Amino acid sequence: MTHESFRRIVTAHDVRGRSIVRSDEALLPVPIDSGDAAFRLVWATPAVPADLNAETDGELAAGKTLKGGSVIRIVDMLPGRASPMHRSWSIDYGIVMSGQLELELDGGEVVGLNPGDIVVQRATNHLWRNPSADTVCRIVFVLIEALPIEVEGRVLPEIHP
Repeated sequence: MTHESFRRIVTAHDVRGRSIVRSDEALLPVPIDSGDAAFRLVWATPAVPADLNAETDGELAAGKTLKGGSVIRIVDMLPGRASPMHRSWSIDYGIVMSGQLELELDGGEVVGLNPGDIVVQRATNHLWRNPSADTVCRIVFVLIEALPIEVEGRVLPEIHP
């Protein structure tokens, strides 16, 4: 299955303080080991708030989240595939760009998502499923580290597949 590239435009400042385009490039999602999706990091910061004075290409080594920082990535969920159930200590903003997606929570709820839908994921245990037989679902994820989630005085663990 081939994945479509997308453009990443990064702005900066010249020596006089005027706004400029620092880079404009095409990026391509890369299949991940589990085979259910293709990921492409768009940008990551090592801390929040971000230091915009740092010269970086935004290509930090980032797992699903980045401890102390933020991540934006494109995810292409493959047709008929699902991610493992997982939880991270982050607040995640998911924006469906194309295709269809299902969000399943460990309590059994399933929510169908369509282009333009936005999910605010608050460290819940969940999985993503593409119910289509033939269409890739592209979703943008912005993840920002959060404090561990506590329920009734008990810290719920991060769960990474």
